[in-house]
Amino acid sequence: MRFPGIIPAVTTPFDATGAIDHEALEQNLAALLDAGVHGFVATGTMGEAGSLEAAERRSVVATAVRAAGGRVPVIAGISAGTATAASAYAVDAARAGAAALMLLPPLGYRGDEREIVGFYRTVGEAAGLPLMAYNNPEASGTDMQPALIARLAAEVEQVVAVKECSGDARRIAALLNIAPDLEVLVGGDDWALEGLCAGATGWISGVADCAPAECVELYEACRAAELDRARAVYGRLLPLARLDMTPKLVQFYKGAQDALGFNGGPVREPRLALDDADRAVLDAALEALRAPAVV
Repeated sequence: MRFPGIIPAVTTPFDATGAIDHEALEQNLAALLDAGVHGFVATGTMGEAGSLEAAERRSVVATAVRAAGGRVPVIAGISAGTATAASAYAVDAARAGAAALMLLPPLGYRGDEREIVGFYRTVGEAAGLPLMAYNNPEASGTDMQPALIARLAAEVEQVVAVKECSGDARRIAALLNIAPDLEVLVGGDDWALEGLCAGATGWISGVADCAPAECVELYEACRAAELDRARAVYGRLLPLARLDMTPKLVQFYKGAQDALGFNGGPVREPRLALDDADRAVLDAALEALRAPAVV
């Protein structure tokens, strides 16, 4: 299975009582499809998966699958601190109709290579779906080097792709050189242009939740080697894209969704709403996005 293109890591809307607003989620996903995105990641960091109960995670994946209607794949985030917990999420996601799974190394424990490979093997075998390894040192505490990711691809049958979120575009080329059959996707919004130009076939994106058309245009410009057009779009996106690599990325992008006609809404604890200083940062980024493109 392949995952080319723009794949938003979708937010989970909540209503005023704190319950998941599935109607708002479906509206967001319909708008993303209209903008031309190529897939969804549900129950990832952007989806506040750590603040969702297991039954809620299942329901979010099921809603995403229903909204996708077979037009694009739904990838379910299943990251956890143990293989047992991640495997349970994997089985639930498969039953809800997910096409693939995305998994960080064990949360809260910096294992050695043998332990990380064993973790991925156990979880991969639990549901049997294609598995996307997720390298995000900031989120997991473990930085999986290209050699380890290549080993995962070689030794774990289900590992078919990697979301590379180290921030180092050189790793895209390194991974393509040592694991040519592994699909490599860029996972950081503030180096998406560099990652796509280095050979990533797709981009799993938070900023695509609020600026999907611009992200699709950037992807298409890179594919067509129209770098002037790509840089023009990227220049408008970049102030907003840089917020992806901050602790408050969910609050920033939900706020941007609200400002741009999507359903963002409140966040769940431990997150709090943006303060005035953070709101000013977001407002400046939105102003840059709205500026006319200069090619």
